Amino acid sequence: DTFSTVCHTLTQTSSHQVLICRNYKGDVDMSEIDHFFTLLMQQEEEGLLCPVMSHGNVHFLWIKHSNLYLVATTNKNSNASLVYSFLYKLVEVFTEYFKELEEESIQDNFVVVYELLDELMDFGFPQTTDSKILQEYITQQGNKLEVAKTKVPTTVTNAVSWRSEGIRYKKNEVFIDVIESINVLVNANGSVMSSDIVGSIKLKTMLSGMPELRLGLNDRMLFALTGDKGKTVTMEDVKFHQCVRLSRFESDRTISFIPPDGESELMSYRINTHVKPLIWIESVIEKFSHSRVEIMVKAKGQFKKQSVANNVEIRVPVPSDADSPKFKTSTGHAKYVPEKNLVVWSIKSFPGGKELLMRAHFCLPSVENHETEGRPPITVKFEIPYFTVSGIQVRYMKIIEKSGYQALPWVRYITQSGGELQLLIQTRNSVKLACGPSDVCL
Repeated sequence: DTFSTVCHTLTQTSSHQVLICRNYKGDVDMSEIDHFFTLLMQQEEEGLLCPVMSHGNVHFLWIKHSNLYLVATTNKNSNASLVYSFLYKLVEVFTEYFKELEEESIQDNFVVVYELLDELMDFGFPQTTDSKILQEYITQQGNKLEVAKTKVPTTVTNAVSWRSEGIRYKKNEVFIDVIESINVLVNANGSVMSSDIVGSIKLKTMLSGMPELRLGLNDRMLFALTGDKGKTVTMEDVKFHQCVRLSRFESDRTISFIPPDGESELMSYRINTHVKPLIWIESVIEKFSHSRVEIMVKAKGQFKKQSVANNVEIRVPVPSDADSPKFKTSTGHAKYVPEKNLVVWSIKSFPGGKELLMRAHFCLPSVENHETEGRPPITVKFEIPYFTVSGIQVRYMKIIEKSGYQALPWVRYITQSGGELQLLIQTRNSVKLACGPSDVCL
């Protein structure tokens, strides 16, 4: 599948000015982008934004980044996943080049942007999208640009397009990060409404030559990858980096690959399973008519005692007209953030099995209308090193290179809160309000 005109990069301003436009096939008129603006404004007014919009037989697939819209147009039944993957890859590449992708960075680098668009795609087919490889022959220095053009790196046409030849390091090392984020939503009665684990294995490779790596995971994870439900939970949405030899994995379950140089994500996965909240929150809210409100929050670490959660942040919503805050905490410190109507309780180190307490006192001009305000959830952020919820473990990392050098692999495990660690607070129509086990976030 191919798609036609890609990367109309647009400002978010009311003028909706086109900054960059590249037509790869010429089968979609350049003026069609004007219809995108009209459709966008109509949907914004209606409050129903759709990621795909159509005008006649032309389809607009778009994403928004900072103050820009990146829009791909096609008049075919193109692969939408391919289009969106490419648009997000554009953002990644431009960010690598310009640090910040916004209107000013596009305007200041028109030449480089057009050079990149020509290399990233050819006649509607994605080509070289690895920013490290692109940076070898498309530079931001004008005087180097002409020289670089005369010698395109062989990596672009090699079978291993993600790694250059001739890489040398004095000390050969590989750093492996196994990172799992936990999303949990708990209702006001203390029941887990939804939970899942989103994981990734990230590499930082500093190896000479063209090494082959073989990564071994524990049996529990291999069964999960192969979908053997009789053995363990099943991994979903598993995605490998293009360097992984999928045929080898399918035949003998070995994760074998020639790694990109530097930082990369080797694989990502999701496990849709019941997860016990690692930090359990209970809140009690007492309201005293026409005067004040007191909030008590108790946090308990529901993970192993030998583990410690770092940089814990518990965000507790408070009435919008609260003032004169006073706090008392057993550990850490609390502060009032009036612009967000939140109390933020920060705990640098939270040992497993411990219970911690925070009390907050606010004055209120009136409490009569607060019950109709609606109450956002309590949210919790944290990070637990040397720990994974799924039980994934790296059993071995073999490094094979023809020169036979010795290399050191390092492994680190991290569990952290995801984007949806939330505890819903129950509201009752009484002056003294007690919220049972409230909101739990991992």
